[in-house]
This record gives sequence, C-alpha cells and structure tokens, in this order.
Amino acid sequence: MFVSDFRKEFYEVVQSQRVLLFVASDVDALCACKILQALFQCDHVQYTLVPVAGWQELETAFLEHKAQIKLLIKQDDDLEVPAYDDIFRDEEENEEHSGNDSDGSEPSGSEPSEKRTRLEEEIVEQTRRQRQRREWEARRRDILFDYEQYEYHGTSSAMVMFDLAWMMSKDLNDMLWWAIVGLTDQWVHDKITQMKYVTDVGILQRHVSRHNHRNEDEENTLSVDCTRVSFEYDLCLALYQHWSLHDSLCNTSYTAARFKLWSVHGQKRLQEFLADMGLPLKQVKQKFQSMDISLKENLQEMIEESATKFGMKDMRMQTFSIHFGFKHKFLASDVVFATMSLMENPEKDGSGTDHFIQALDSLSRSNLDKLYLGLELAKKQLRATQQTIASCICTNLVISQGPFLYCSLMEGTPDVALFSKPASLSLLSRHLLKSFVYSTKNRRCKLLPLVMAAPLNAEQGTVTMVGIPPETDSSDRKNFFGRAFEKAAESTSSRTLHNHFDLSVMELKAEDRSKFLDALVSLLS
Repeated sequence: MFVSDFRKEFYEVVQSQRVLLFVASDVDALCACKILQALFQCDHVQYTLVPVAGWQELETAFLEHKAQIKLLIKQDDDLEVPAYDDIFRDEEENEEHSGNDSDGSEPSGSEPSEKRTRLEEEIVEQTRRQRQRREWEARRRDILFDYEQYEYHGTSSAMVMFDLAWMMSKDLNDMLWWAIVGLTDQWVHDKITQMKYVTDVGILQRHVSRHNHRNEDEENTLSVDCTRVSFEYDLCLALYQHWSLHDSLCNTSYTAARFKLWSVHGQKRLQEFLADMGLPLKQVKQKFQSMDISLKENLQEMIEESATKFGMKDMRMQTFSIHFGFKHKFLASDVVFATMSLMENPEKDGSGTDHFIQALDSLSRSNLDKLYLGLELAKKQLRATQQTIASCICTNLVISQGPFLYCSLMEGTPDVALFSKPASLSLLSRHLLKSFVYSTKNRRCKLLPLVMAAPLNAEQGTVTMVGIPPETDSSDRKNFFGRAFEKAAESTSSRTLHNHFDLSVMELKAEDRSKFLDALVSLLS
C-alpha cells in the first residue's frame, strides 16, 4: 500500500496503535529509525524496534505479528512500478466479456449448415482469445523481467522520515542531521548517482539554513554547548579530521586507487604529491588536530591544487558537518563510517541486535564516547580494506570468469573476519574493483562487474557472496546481480540463503560455491 498523505494515512493511524519498526541493518535505515523514535516519543506512541537482517527474516516477522505493510515514498521518485492491468488479469471478467452473448441454445429451426458456421465461429473466437492470452503473458513476463532485473535505491529513507516530521511541524535539528547522515550513507556506499546526491543535498541545505539561521548580535549568540549543522565543501578523505593526513590519504579509496599505493611507484607518487604541496612529513604523519594552524588554514586549497596536477579533480565534495560546542566536530561521512563499523562489529561479545542498538545510540550527542569508539573501529576497517586490496592485486586473486571478474578471500586471510558482513564486504568489493581497473592494462575489465566471496561462518562452512556492477556504469539502475543471484541459487542448491535487503548479497555453503559460479556464468554469458 502506497501512502501519499502522511498525516491522514500514517501518523494519525500509528498514534492509536502499537507500532513495530522493522529496520534494515544499514546506516540509512538506522537514521530513519532514530527520527521515528524521536517523533513517536513526542506523543508517547508505544513502539517496538525489530532490527532485521533480510527479507526472509522480515517475512517471518510480518507473519508472526500479522503486521500491515505501508510503503512511504517520495512522490517524485520514479519507481516505474508496472500498471495493475499489465500484471494481473481478472479471469471471471475476461470470460464474461469474451464469452458468447447467447445462452448456448440453438433455434429450433436451425439448419445443419448454420450449426457448422456457428461452431466454426466459436473455434475462431477461442483461438483468438488463446492467442491474446499468450501475447499478454509474454508481455507480462517481459515487463516483470525489466522491473526485477536491476537493483536500485530511491530516496534515502531517513530523508523520507524527516519529510514526515517536517510536515507534522515536529522536525528538529537532530532529525535533520540524521537525515543528512542517511543520505551520505547512500553516497558513501555508491547506492545513488552523483546527480541524485547533489539534488538531495540542495533540499537538505535549505533545511539547514532554516534550522541554523541566526543574526550576528549578542541576543542571538550560540551557547557553548549548542548543536550546529552547516553546509560546506570538504575533502573526500576518509576520517582525516580524526586521523593523520597521511593515514587518510593512504586509506581513502579515491586516492589509494589513483596513486596505486600497493606498488613502490605508487608510494613514490604519494611522496611527490606531499612535496608538491610543501607539507613536511612530520606534520602530515601526526594527528590532524595537532598540525600547525597555519597549514590547516589553507590545506583544502593546497590539496585541491596539487591533486589537479596529479589527475585527481574530485578532491572536494558537497557535504555537511555538525558541531557539538567548540570541541566536537564531525563530517557526515565520519558518522557513516563510525556507525557502520559499530553495527558490523565482528567481535563476538555481543549479538547482532546489541551491535545495532549500540550503533543507534552513537547517533545521540549524549553518547559521543560510542561515536568515538566507532571512529576507531572504522580506522581499523579502512586499514584492513586497503591492505586486503593490495594483497589481492599483488597476488593476482582477481581473475576473469568470462562475463564477470571474481575474487575469493580464503579462511585465514588477515582481518578476514572484518569482511564477513554484507556492507563491509560490499565496500571492499567496490574499492577493489576501482583499484583493479587502475592497476590493469586490460580495457575490457572496466566493463566487467565483480563477484566477491568471503568466509562467513567457519563452523557452519558458509560464505558470503556479493555482486558489484562495472566501474564505468554510472546509471541509477546498475546492479543486475540481484536477479542473477536468485536464478543461480535456484539451480544450485536449496542451502543458499538470500537473506539480505540487498539482493546482490547471497549466503551459501562453501562446497556449493563452484556450482553457483558455474550457474552464474551460464546466466550472464
């Protein structure tokens, strides 16, 4: 059911009910949940949070709780949902419409020739109806195939929830920040196009101006512990304000791939880049907060100017930052990396639900210690990502399977446990594909997608498989692996598990991996 009128069909309904919030395990859904929590608590609406891993668990939860599904979408989102008449047929209506007008009785004075003529007409009409039905079914299959073939993402769910709060006149600055983090999560994980990101940034920028506008006089000065959200152009360097500039350059996918830091030549190019900026290594390798103020004041301009000389023209991007007083500042991408690391923490000292709740708590300014813990985990994750990429490229683990590239992480690989979860493995796969394209002279590799496998549970002998679209594909409906994985799983084994919201993620037994890949090659060839 599509909900177009938030106030009438959603908000006033949940006010009198107990609400079950089924939330996906990604940062965007996490932020949407946070907004809904704040909104519901305003009117003391009773709710239950149910974090789920994937579609099968979601289906079980809905059957257990007999919940009604309501779909909230932006009206300008083009989902291209097929028309009802193109997918469903009312058999009774069709039979009545296509049937004979007569009651089947023959006139008493009918001649045999008239009976033969009527019988021939009925046969012709029945043949025509059968041909029309076959054509309709063929057209229906084509429509469903086009609709289900690609996996894509619409507007951030956190943004949709913020629109709900805004329409209720209950939007707060904290809610706006969570909407920003949700959108940034889509951008960091390459779920939306550059055009979509810039458009949505423009929408949120207007809300930021509305919430954080003040006149520069004594009566409107901000208190020392206030929350301020601001729009700005900042560097595309991961966690650089909480790290050293050298570590950030080495562990950001954009710079690591273009410098080819897995090679000796790439390390030399990085040194040349730093020398071109005139930054001493002593300053670059210490914490960003400890760098000389004179260097930090013009750092963005210096990096952007030198990056252009080295062929990196996209070193800055539109983003947002939040200040908690004068001490704590975070970019939206910082929070995305931190919360994702908390949610997919591989440590076994807590369940998936515990990690989910911890990540949810880190979004509140009262739990900055958890956010800083997430930043440390994110640094570990990014280091392991680049080290794994270097290992895969230097040992030629990325191989061609014909219609796609394939890479498998073996049990015992350093930090392999960090990539057992879908978001972390997907991020590694995208960064690996980007780096591999820059490392190879084979131009065809730019047009090939990547399938990657990593151990999931050694005791159960399971692996996680993800599919990544080609590096050169910039369309919004670009990942076709969801449908392909489903078809390959059907012909492989009943032990495969499509248990994630991203359909391009699959769990299967290690011994079924070869069969699955063979089926996938056959489908995509």
